[in-house]
Amino acid sequence: MTKGDRQGKAGEFPALFLLKSLLFSYILTGGLLLLLALLLYKAGLSQKVVSVCIILIYVIATFFAGFITGKKLKNRKFLWGALMGTLYFVVLVVISLIVNRQPGILTGSFATTLILCGGGGMLGGMLS
Repeated sequence: MTKGDRQGKAGEFPALFLLKSLLFSYILTGGLLLLLALLLYKAGLSQKVVSVCIILIYVIATFFAGFITGKKLKNRKFLWGALMGTLYFVVLVVISLIVNRQPGILTGSFATTLILCGGGGMLGGMLS
């Protein structure tokens, strides 16, 4: 089976590639969060600055996931990017629910974060 044959099968190639892109976005998130932790330790950043930086990290990570996915898949780039941003958000919510074990964390900025993640991925897909 050649590489072209694998791309033709429904779901096989894109699913694996989407998982790799999602993994890349979480590795990028981890690296940026470590950098933020270092800045917090060295510079003593305020809570407001840290909150803004975390939101920026979400948008940057989903942007790159959408960009990579759009470059590879070529068709409907903005939809693939939005899907990557939404998947990133869903994994983030599931992990938060597992760690906190409280459904009450789904209030407040839940919708805003979903829109920012989906929008960041969509923008990345459109600019790819």
